[in-house]
Amino acid sequence: MTAVVDLMDYAEVVERYDPVLGLEVHVELNTNTKMFCSCPTTFGGEPNTQVCPTCLGLPGSLPVVNGLGVESAIRIGLALNCEIAEWCRFARKNYFYPDQPKNFQTSQYDEPIAFNGYLDVTLDDGEVVRVEIERAHMEEDTGKSLHKGGATGRIHGADYSLLDYNRAGVPLIEIVTKIIPGHGERAPEVARAYVGALRDLLKALDVSDVRMDQGSLRCDANISLMPKGSDELGTRTETKNVNSLRSVERAVRYEMTRQAAVLASGGKVKQETRHFQEGDGTTSPGRTKETAEDYRYFPEPDLVPIAPSREWVEQLRKTLPEMPQERRKRIQAEWKLTDEELRDLLNAGAVDLVTATVEAGAGSTEARGWWVNFLSQEANTREVELTDLPITPSQVAQVIALIDSGELNNKLAREVVQGVLAGEGEPAEVVEKRGLKIVSDDSALLAAIDEALAANPDVADKIRDGKVQAAGAIVGAVMKTTKGQADAKRVRELIIERLA
Repeated sequence: MTAVVDLMDYAEVVERYDPVLGLEVHVELNTNTKMFCSCPTTFGGEPNTQVCPTCLGLPGSLPVVNGLGVESAIRIGLALNCEIAEWCRFARKNYFYPDQPKNFQTSQYDEPIAFNGYLDVTLDDGEVVRVEIERAHMEEDTGKSLHKGGATGRIHGADYSLLDYNRAGVPLIEIVTKIIPGHGERAPEVARAYVGALRDLLKALDVSDVRMDQGSLRCDANISLMPKGSDELGTRTETKNVNSLRSVERAVRYEMTRQAAVLASGGKVKQETRHFQEGDGTTSPGRTKETAEDYRYFPEPDLVPIAPSREWVEQLRKTLPEMPQERRKRIQAEWKLTDEELRDLLNAGAVDLVTATVEAGAGSTEARGWWVNFLSQEANTREVELTDLPITPSQVAQVIALIDSGELNNKLAREVVQGVLAGEGEPAEVVEKRGLKIVSDDSALLAAIDEALAANPDVADKIRDGKVQAAGAIVGAVMKTTKGQADAKRVRELIIERLA
């Protein structure tokens, strides 16, 4: 039986307490091989087929650093406005956990490769918040535990567990913020916006596929509360491995209401990890949170220190692409978007899709209309990301071209897009299979017009008397007869000519 958890109304929480955030984001790099061995990193392989003595921690095996992993770490640090260490090294983070076969994780402790940076984040209303970065360091991922037989997929209540070590050793960059205070009721929004902005930046750098649903981007959200007027930080909890932007916001909001209820009742918040429940948006206790001393960090004896030369760092700085924030400003100017239109585009997650559609030959206004409106509604209905819809920017551009050429109207175009989404082929194939091309033969249109006029003599008389707006009724009748496949503008012209 699930215990009932007391929660405080959110409005009361922000009236009585100041939330303080700390966000740790783990990014799996898209290198072909693991961080310290040559095993492949392909997602979805058969369990335990991408392993070797090194990533399994077998005696006698020795690690070798992945050079591209170091390069990606430096480029991430530069993009986050960090200082790049002139000398750093790896450490052993000691702990026993079934999905860590070596009983330690090769990571960086007090000497990270990148530190002291920031990322400017834009909120929904356009306000810009600067989130300061404590560090970005290199490490390796753990394996994966699969708990079978229980109702929740977690170890509690499971009959047995299976271990897949394919992920053990995959290169990770952990990006840790400094504490983020002072945002009150908007703290959950700030958390979501930061992870979203970070995801966009990493995608632009092409260092990761940033698939949160596959675990290549994961957020650990640290939350604590301070009573209003206090300057002493409260006890924090760490909600682990939150894997969507919406869930980051929900997890922060829930923890604020839960912790506030604990504090208001005279209790103490436990310093612990917590698990986010996607189904109902709650968190549940994990384990008591360790401190750095519990991990017994010490320098990794099998790896030499890393000392990136300043010349190499500057060479890598020149490889940085246009950053998302700069790109958005350029797009807004080029496409002549208002701030509100740009926000709609960003909130829909459609910048890259619209850009690719424009590059495929469509106009920016038409491309934006399809992705931000019709296709965003489709994504919401299907409960998937916009990028996961089974239609490409090239296909959307083809539909727009068919409208521009007069072969389709908007109604028929929507049917064509539905056909593409249903897997019926390219837009032209859907048009052919469904018989959706506009009726452009004047003789066929005139036959439908004459039929409509004969059925509505009173409307015909009004048009003859100069009341041209009455033609709309005849246009509607013709559109119905042709199942929406007539060119409404041409139908209207023919009606006026017929009754002139």
